[in-house]
Amino acid sequence: MTSSVGVTNERTLSAAIIVIALLGAVIGGVGAPLITSAALELDVPLEAAQWTLTLTLSSGAVTAPVLGRLGAGPYRRQTVLIALGLVTLGGLLTALPATLTVLLIGRGLQGLGLGVTPLLMAVARDNLESDRAERTISTVSVASTVGIGVAYPLMGLLDEAAGLRIAYGLGFLLSLTATLIAWRTVPASDFRRCVPIDLTGAALLGIGVLGLLIAVAQPAVWEPVWLGGAILGIAAAAFAAWTVVERRTPSPLVDLRLFLDSNVLRSNAAMLASGIAMYLLFSLLTRYVQTPADSGYGFGLSGLAAGAALIPFSALGFVAGRITPRLSKSTSPRTTFTVHSVVIVSAMIVFALAAESLTAVLAAMSLLGFGVGGISAIMPRLVLTGVPKSETSSVLAINQIVRSTGFSIGSAVAGLLLAFATHGSGVFPPQSAYSASALWALPLVVLSVAIIAIPRRPVR
Repeated sequence: MTSSVGVTNERTLSAAIIVIALLGAVIGGVGAPLITSAALELDVPLEAAQWTLTLTLSSGAVTAPVLGRLGAGPYRRQTVLIALGLVTLGGLLTALPATLTVLLIGRGLQGLGLGVTPLLMAVARDNLESDRAERTISTVSVASTVGIGVAYPLMGLLDEAAGLRIAYGLGFLLSLTATLIAWRTVPASDFRRCVPIDLTGAALLGIGVLGLLIAVAQPAVWEPVWLGGAILGIAAAAFAAWTVVERRTPSPLVDLRLFLDSNVLRSNAAMLASGIAMYLLFSLLTRYVQTPADSGYGFGLSGLAAGAALIPFSALGFVAGRITPRLSKSTSPRTTFTVHSVVIVSAMIVFALAAESLTAVLAAMSLLGFGVGGISAIMPRLVLTGVPKSETSSVLAINQIVRSTGFSIGSAVAGLLLAFATHGSGVFPPQSAYSASALWALPLVVLSVAIIAIPRRPVR
């Protein structure tokens, strides 16, 4: 621990970090439930309104490594406050009755909140004793799961009762609250060496991540097919150039020796495979419960009711996040990851075999929430094994990008599988398509467990 703080101050700081992370997760979940309402109010196509979510994910992924590198030096507190301040400004812009352009600028600024999470974990690792730090980091990591269950029904209710801008206005108030809490509680960093920012590397990584997210999260770019292929090609070229730049610059955005020659690479690979599987199932479940009953299956839940169905998902995710540190101590982090992966497979099996029952589908949703929460909680422990404290925020920022990319790919794969299974000009695929699509999660989960099971070497 690099800071000497009292037990009472540690408790206060731990609680503050968790609250800020949870508020940020709710803000991040504002976009998805409001896409349709934004399209209707602004009179724009649904594909255009989809950018209110895609742009948030993209801006978070692009800026996370830069924020992580800034957080590795003496300006961590300033970085957290400025980032949250910009998120608050973005929330204000989304609440204004303005054009789609203003709304997208606001949503882009709100995406900076995704890059604050690794900084909060770094603050916990540096300023809390080891057990409290591990519990705090686990809870922060699982906050995104809890935030989904809070944001979806809450935003759906506000949208129906008071309108789109009031729902966005709540995001502004939450981000303002998070900024004030951070201003009062986040301590200054003890690291005194200024860390130069590799702007070239940041630009190349940003282009690569942005291209990849657009290709997987915006199906419209594949019409025509050559456009989607061109975007993927540009992303691949940017990643290749970024690798060359990072290996040659004296102060890289990401230390590739640490990233490639350590357990970090395996943990990120497992996170990608697991993230695709988890969000594939999540997308299938949320879409299934909203399918009208006159299609021959489904339960026809409204957006608000479907959001309420996510409450057990978040509640069990939070429970998993709290018990995971103790489970990892009594067994091992790798065993804990495997246990939660088995829970995800159980959710897949329940959904595939008993989708006719709403109770069974909600049980599958709950099991999935427990598994997602557990894997989110144990992943920082896995990825940070042997990593120097000075690199905490940078390594976690990359892991955050990997997780967001996995979630985006999983959502896109779910939509693609169901689209292929829809016959002719039909609106809904057959019920069997959901069960068959869910089974695609199994090899991904097995792959992630196999990657984690590889014997680990000390970080050099």
